[in-house]
Amino acid sequence: MNAAVSEVLARVKELRGRYICFSNVHTLVTAVENEKYKRVLNGAEYTFPDGAPIAWKLRRNGMSEADRIAGPDFMEEVFKATADGETSHFFYGSGRQVLEKLEASVRERYPQINIAGSFAPPYRKLSADEDKKIVSMLNSSGADIIWVGLGAPKQEIFMYLHRHQVEGVMIGVGAGFDLQAGLVRRAPLWMQKMSLEWLYRLYNEPKRLAKRYLVTNTKFIKYCLLSKKQ
Repeated sequence: MNAAVSEVLARVKELRGRYICFSNVHTLVTAVENEKYKRVLNGAEYTFPDGAPIAWKLRRNGMSEADRIAGPDFMEEVFKATADGETSHFFYGSGRQVLEKLEASVRERYPQINIAGSFAPPYRKLSADEDKKIVSMLNSSGADIIWVGLGAPKQEIFMYLHRHQVEGVMIGVGAGFDLQAGLVRRAPLWMQKMSLEWLYRLYNEPKRLAKRYLVTNTKFIKYCLLSKKQ
């Protein structure tokens, strides 16, 4: 985590117009099965392992120091490191109420932090005119970091399509907005350390996540076994 945060912040000006992804089992399996989405993930400046199974697979492939870098944790560490206000942030995604709670929560913890703005886009496909206005708004804000919270795979596709148009570095963090706003509880630390956060989420959202975890986790194991044979 420390290396990831230091690397990104050291290059924050250089990374303007590029984007960063966090990949978990669900997005990785999607990339394996969808060539277009694979190009989206591979087009990122960095794709961090947002999931213990992904970090485990990296270590199995010889990257001995690979560790999980969860999007919400990365956000928190970046906020801490930029609490002096020299680096500016923009929040794009989610709903207006979530953004209000997010901004209030971040400002309460880091009073000097520089929040350049936020915007909740409509829950539909944008028109060409709307898209241009959003790009102009993001660029006019002068934000160094644009946090994108649209959920996967929508947020990664948005960043891919707007690379080199949006002037800040875009970072897709999925549920990071809700967690940072205090609207969703994080798994207890002991569960996080034991790579059981998925179980906590499944317990709290069984209807939404049961099928996803059953299907994608099974496929992940299958693809790992196939890659081992090769």
